[in-house]
Amino acid sequence: MKKIVINDFKVSKSLTLSQISTNFDLEANKNEIEKELEDVRENLGDFQNTIYAHGKYAVLVCIQGMDTAGKDSMIREVFKDFNTRGIVVHSFKVPTEIERKHDYLWRHYIALPARGKFGVFNRTHYENVLVTRVHPNYILGEFLPDVNSIEDVNDAFWDKRFKQINDFEKHIADNGTIIFKFFLHISKEEQKNRLLRRLHKKEKNWKFSPGDLKERKLWDDYQDCYQDAINRTSKPHAPWYVIPSDDKPTARYIVAKIMYDTLIQYKDIVEPELEDEFKTNLGLYIKELENE
Repeated sequence: MKKIVINDFKVSKSLTLSQISTNFDLEANKNEIEKELEDVRENLGDFQNTIYAHGKYAVLVCIQGMDTAGKDSMIREVFKDFNTRGIVVHSFKVPTEIERKHDYLWRHYIALPARGKFGVFNRTHYENVLVTRVHPNYILGEFLPDVNSIEDVNDAFWDKRFKQINDFEKHIADNGTIIFKFFLHISKEEQKNRLLRRLHKKEKNWKFSPGDLKERKLWDDYQDCYQDAINRTSKPHAPWYVIPSDDKPTARYIVAKIMYDTLIQYKDIVEPELEDEFKTNLGLYIKELENE
C-alpha cells in the first residue's frame, strides 16, 4: 500500500482548494485499507493509554468539512479502539441561548480536553468564520458591542476574529495541547451522491434536511471561506491537513496515520517511572496477593 507522507497533506503554504484533488489512490483495495486502519487505530489506542498515564499533554482533534463530508463516521471508525475514559467528543451545533450570552470561543474553551485526554471537535470554533461569514447576519445574534448592523461585519471584523482564533490556539498549544485540524475535502459531485443516498435509504432519511439543499447552492462561497480560513490559520503549532475524502475508508486511514505518525515523534511521552520504593516492594505485593 502507498506510504503516507504527512507533508503531502499538511498546509505549510498558501493553497487553492480547487487545485487539490478530492481523491487519493492508496494503491490498495477496500479490505486492505480497512485492515491497515485497524492496525493504526490499535496503535493509537495504545498511545492514548500512554498519554493518559503521562498526563502532561492533551490532544485536540478538529474535524471540519462540508455537509456529508464524513465527519461522524470518521470519528466512529478512527477512535473505535480508544478507552472511553481518555476521549471526549463534542459536536457543536447552533449556539444555545446560554452560549450566546458568552463570547463565541467560550463553548469551545470549556470543552477542551484535560491533560492526558483526547478531545474531538465535530465542527469546531471555525464555524465562527465559516457559516457566519457565508451568513454574516448571524453575527447580529451575538449581540456584540461594536456590531450594530450588517455593515459592521466587514473585513476588519474578520481580521480581528482570525487573530483571536490564532491567539486561542497558540495559547492552548503553549500549555500542552497538541492540535490537529483536518479539513475533509470532498467534491460537489460526491456531496450530491451522498445526499441522494440519504434520500433513497429509509434508514438515512433522518440525516437529510431541506436546508442542506439551500446550503449546497452556496458551495462556492463556502469553498472560498474554507480556503481563506485554512490559509490564515495553518500554523506550525496548529497545522491544517487537507484530506481527500471522496472515498471514506481512504480518508479515515490517512487521518489516523497522520495522527499516529505525528504523536510518536513526541519522545517525552512515556509511561511514568515507578517510584523506587514501589519497585523494591513489587515482589512483596505479588507474594501477599498470591498467598491470600
